[in-house]
Amino acid sequence: MADIKPPLVAELIWDEQLRFGATSGPAAIVVDADGAAGPSPMQLAAFGLAGCMAADVIAIIQKGRHPVTGMRVSFSGDRAPEPPRRFVSIALHFIVSGAVPRDAVERAMALSHERYCSVWHSMRQNIAFTTTFDVHP
Repeated sequence: MADIKPPLVAELIWDEQLRFGATSGPAAIVVDADGAAGPSPMQLAAFGLAGCMAADVIAIIQKGRHPVTGMRVSFSGDRAPEPPRRFVSIALHFIVSGAVPRDAVERAMALSHERYCSVWHSMRQNIAFTTTFDVHP
């Protein structure tokens, strides 16, 4: 049976203009709608999705006992031209370092996307979504 986790709790306190101090547990950041003093809400969504899938992919590759030595993930998201300016397409590109078989990376990305990434599964599922990767030994 899966562990039941308590609700995720976050608090934002308005600072000035469209800037907020945000906390969740011990983590604290500035959220800035203009993206100047801190990441914007959409940048945070991009970080969240890329971070969630990256953590899944690393964990799955490591559980397969493949010698991964590094990873970089690039996010590119196209947004709707009119409000709500949601993501309409997202592309993630993974660069994996180490002697990791290509099929292990493909499997890890598929498992993250189809089963494990809670951020992806919290988003609208009609977003055009692609993943690509390169392996550098």
